[in-house]
Amino acid sequence: MPVDLRISGGTALTPAGALDADVLVSDGKIVGLVDREVETGGQVVDATGKLVLPGMVDVHVHTREPGFTHKEDIHTTSLQAAAGGVTTIFGMPNLDPPTTTMETLDDVFSRYAETCIVDWNHNPAATLPGEVVKMAAAGIRAFKVYMVVDTGRTYPHPAGTGMHDHGDLLRMMDTIAPTGKRFIIHPHDQGLMDYIEGAYLERGENTPAAYAQAYAEREGVIWDTAIDVVLRLAEASKCPIHLAHMQTRRSIEAVRRAKARGVDVTCEVNHWMPFLSQWEHVERLGPYALSYWVPDDARQAVWEGMNDGTIDHVASDHAPHTREEKEIGWTKMWSSHTGTPGIQYYYPLLLDAAAKGLISLSRVVEMAAEHPARDFGLPHKGALLPGRDADIVIADPDAPWTITNDGVLSKIGWTPYDGTTCSARIDRTYVRGVEVYSEGKVTGRPGHGKKA
Repeated sequence: MPVDLRISGGTALTPAGALDADVLVSDGKIVGLVDREVETGGQVVDATGKLVLPGMVDVHVHTREPGFTHKEDIHTTSLQAAAGGVTTIFGMPNLDPPTTTMETLDDVFSRYAETCIVDWNHNPAATLPGEVVKMAAAGIRAFKVYMVVDTGRTYPHPAGTGMHDHGDLLRMMDTIAPTGKRFIIHPHDQGLMDYIEGAYLERGENTPAAYAQAYAEREGVIWDTAIDVVLRLAEASKCPIHLAHMQTRRSIEAVRRAKARGVDVTCEVNHWMPFLSQWEHVERLGPYALSYWVPDDARQAVWEGMNDGTIDHVASDHAPHTREEKEIGWTKMWSSHTGTPGIQYYYPLLLDAAAKGLISLSRVVEMAAEHPARDFGLPHKGALLPGRDADIVIADPDAPWTITNDGVLSKIGWTPYDGTTCSARIDRTYVRGVEVYSEGKVTGRPGHGKKA
């Protein structure tokens, strides 16, 4: 059997489970999983003792291009993706200009096509009803909206990307539903947040600790009320929805009940929740850890939801900001740009969590690859199966290493995981059968990525 590439000797993680099988690749596709004894031609890559995984499909990535390329751009995002075993990225619309029209969407598509190393798509903001049908027809996989207005800053949630009125949300769901696209929603009850934040700021509490406590106030009431509303509107409109930033017990229970009623809802956990949301992170890293603080009881509930299947996906929410944009947060946290970089290290950290028994390896693969591909309309991706794109990661599960700022491929040059030891290492990444990362070096070329 002639093939272009044979990945030999590894343990292949497939939808049917872990298999001791070699993975065969021709013309960018997986063409077989075969016994070791079957002879083939082509290049052979030795994966003995290693895991062979589907590439991660990351549907929540902030590339910062256009408008904020001092933080990041599409090319540097894709460098980190390749190094982190991420073979498909979906960009977010909080750009300058924000992606709200066909004109801005076409511009962003052209930028990906020119510089992205891995495969890609983009989630425009669904804030202009007249643009929705046109953008859906252009080959996007999902829309995005933020139910939040930044307090004390204009970024990372710029004007044009937000929607808070319940009537507007229902109208937009009614508009999106016939397109069949999924509607990604950053849940947030802005009225409650104004009240809660106002109390902290009136007392002069503008520290990372105050910010962390405000967003988790009253067991996460700003998240729970918003998610309850979104779930009910999704049920009423029959619009497929996807919830970002799962982080409270009540929200997970609400999603569990909605799924039982037949609501088409998926949800995600971002890198900061399992690995960067403890109080010691807030105390030690301050603005560099925020994103959000998740109290211990809520974090336990999220792990339970990841393990029992209530939470469908892991997505990085890769959100790079410069040191200058973070440093102000030590004394003026509401003026700091929130969010943390994560795409380069999320998959290895998840594999490390599996090695520690926090989650099964099969669940990691489902959440990182199989389910995002399924739920966002990518039947050609997300699994090691014949006929799928050969988006493949070879990982060594027993190769301890330490994450450091020196290894960061982002423009910002830092990671909140500096000093973190990880047991699993990404050795090689392939996108449609082409190597884009190998043994510590990105080898893919700009423009190799295609629209997924």
